[in-house]
Amino acid sequence: MGTKKEVWLGTLALMVLRTLTTMGPQHGYGLAKRIAQISGDRLSVNYGTLYPALLKLEQDGSIRSEWVISDTNRKVKLYKLTPAGRRHLERETREWHETTEILARFLKPAEEA
Repeated sequence: MGTKKEVWLGTLALMVLRTLTTMGPQHGYGLAKRIAQISGDRLSVNYGTLYPALLKLEQDGSIRSEWVISDTNRKVKLYKLTPAGRRHLERETREWHETTEILARFLKPAEEA
């Protein structure tokens, strides 16, 4: 298989919010693992990028976190989606679809444009 790609700028928050919507509360490792899994293991989520993104989402009220004891008896930080996060996800999803539609027009062969 080819080299893993880095997550595209501006898409990590969307992937995190979507993952929390579908999977429920997750810790950072679980989020990174699920994003890699959904991408067919073609995306690489750098923890140095993930945790600042989680902090930003928490600061803007899209997610909240709490420390809990895991099944392996370790203290982990769980991230949960908030109502503001659901609205953020809806807005970002709408904007992503609009952006990809515009880009698709530019990528059409000249005879189709």
